Amino acid sequence: MLKNRSVVSIDDVSKEDMSEIFETSDEMSRLLEQQKPLRLMEGKIMATLFYEPSTRTRLSFESAMNRLGGSVITVSDTGSSSIAKGETLADTIRMAESYSDIIVIRHPMEGAARLASRFSSKPVVNAGDGSGQHPTQTLMDLYTMKKEKGEIDGLNIAMIGDLRYGRTVHSLILALSKFQVSITLVSPQILRIPEHILARLPRGFEVNVTDSLSEVLKKTDVFYVTRIQKERFTDLNEYQSVIGSYSVDEKAVAEMKEDAIIMHPLPRIDEIASEVDYSKKAAYFRQAANGVPVRMALVSTILG
Repeated sequence: MLKNRSVVSIDDVSKEDMSEIFETSDEMSRLLEQQKPLRLMEGKIMATLFYEPSTRTRLSFESAMNRLGGSVITVSDTGSSSIAKGETLADTIRMAESYSDIIVIRHPMEGAARLASRFSSKPVVNAGDGSGQHPTQTLMDLYTMKKEKGEIDGLNIAMIGDLRYGRTVHSLILALSKFQVSITLVSPQILRIPEHILARLPRGFEVNVTDSLSEVLKKTDVFYVTRIQKERFTDLNEYQSVIGSYSVDEKAVAEMKEDAIIMHPLPRIDEIASEVDYSKKAAYFRQAANGVPVRMALVSTILG
């Protein structure tokens, strides 16, 4: 059970927890459609601490808490807070926990969310830590797959693009290893998924590796496309060598299976052409919309 527990890694969420969250997400979606005010989190306060820019994650967390009847306090501009004066993460977290019931944190340093959870007596939720993990994005990704395809087991999934720095992919592949799926990793050599992530996969869970997008077009059920993240590169020449490596356009979509779906954690740059938005296979905006009911389900589960 996730009640009163922090979620800083997808490892903190069991397959049984996922099933509970997905069922609750369905219920939250139904309640949202009815447009009735909810009071499930009335009197509860969420503190959101974003040390990195965010649009979808921050807005969906804050929307989720507001729709549950709770309230939100936030730090989104660290330049105008005590962080700019040199306040430590430990002191910021101890301050935030005294003002709130749950803390949501995004930080550029890998491991920051785990560190924050050690300083807090209140539950901490990781909204992305550097190139580490993004567990709530993974929950909405899995929920989207289940909602779009009916079941997760049995799917052929291709992860495409920046698999080295992409924290969404790191969390997602670990979560998918709990299911009966086939995974192909598509990336340039320098952007392949880190070995330390692959080493954490269960014994016997195999992944296919290729640098060819065309190789997977006809046999894949779910295309999970990621942005090449310029902000993670220390060598801009290295970034320039891989930018535009893959582009999902109308031609590529025409070669996909009729019932295939295309997902993306967003934001995108040029890896999915804008004309693809009009295809029924484009699931990325529906995926983003799922962030609200999934985070409503997670917050209500954690806070009971």
